[in-house]
Amino acid sequence: MEMSDLRIALFSGNYNMTLDGANKALNRLVEYLLRKGAEVRVYSPTIDTPDFAPQGELVSLPSFAIPGRSEYRMPMGLNDAVRRDLDSFSPNLLHISSPDFSARAAVRWAKARNLPVLASVHTRFETYPRYYKLGFLEAPLEAWIRGLYRRCDALVTPAQSMVEVLREQDMNDDISIWSRGVDRTIFSPEKRDMAWRRSLGIEENDVAIAFLGRLVMEKGLDVFADTIIELRKRQIPHKVLVIGDGPARKWFENALPGGIFAGFQGGADLGRALASADLFFNPSVTETFGNVTLEAMASGLPVVASAATGSTSLVNDGVTGALVPKVEPSAFADAITPYLTDHALRAAHGAAGESRSLDFSWDAINQAVADTYLRLVEARRAAA
Repeated sequence: MEMSDLRIALFSGNYNMTLDGANKALNRLVEYLLRKGAEVRVYSPTIDTPDFAPQGELVSLPSFAIPGRSEYRMPMGLNDAVRRDLDSFSPNLLHISSPDFSARAAVRWAKARNLPVLASVHTRFETYPRYYKLGFLEAPLEAWIRGLYRRCDALVTPAQSMVEVLREQDMNDDISIWSRGVDRTIFSPEKRDMAWRRSLGIEENDVAIAFLGRLVMEKGLDVFADTIIELRKRQIPHKVLVIGDGPARKWFENALPGGIFAGFQGGADLGRALASADLFFNPSVTETFGNVTLEAMASGLPVVASAATGSTSLVNDGVTGALVPKVEPSAFADAITPYLTDHALRAAHGAAGESRSLDFSWDAINQAVADTYLRLVEARRAAA
């Protein structure tokens, strides 16, 4: 079977409405599949002003805006128009990328037609309630997700650490890695811009700790802010550079008085902003991979991160940065402090991180997903 024989129906909860690591990965995958001759149709909620143009043909799913988070929409099953489109497209494989209501309906549709189903796991949705004081929902949500993933033929996820978590959670028996790549035309130490730093009030001898991502609570904003407060109590000089925007920006600004908020940065501007920092701090435990961590490494920054899924597969503790097992501000402050006071340590760990980032090529990474598609379709045909 060849790549050109694949007809893939890809279901996404948010294909191009907002710009994040999962969406960028899905769009890169679709671009690669189309370039290699496969046929792909994407089913996702749509809005009038998405963050970027989608790769491939996009069919709108019925959905509603999530209360309090209107930049996202919740997919709500399959209406008659979508079902007709699926029947007309006649895929030989279904790929779901979030455990929402439309994905569940699509899996039922595929099972009724004896089609193989692949699920890609991009984030730890079951951990989100803890950031909104709803931790009691975590176990029921995990069980609800398990019910869907056990019906799939296989799962792919970005890191070995996440493979292990999914196996511990009994999500599926067939789990493999779909890693992530980094665009080295954007992310490189050469993008460092001292004039841009100075325009923000960061002088040459200042050490700037960077945060990069959407400003939402599940990215660990509270832990980040509390860690900075701890460093200030210890009177260790530093600056804070926040790159990104989102609904929690006002909260973050209030929690980090004196922080430098550069706002949303994209493309070459993002590469410049990240390379112009000195240290990357990522306290989040929700990512399955951590695209921002890889981008920081490619930019030559040492990384201090939570020893959680995603970061543990990228950061080599004591070589490219530091992994902190306890999600506690004092523990993070202990790990960050040496980088604030030792230029040679920052330089050595930043250079090692950049070298590590060279291992991540997008085409090779996306071919691994295509190989999984081919394996599942061929197995289903053989069984039939």
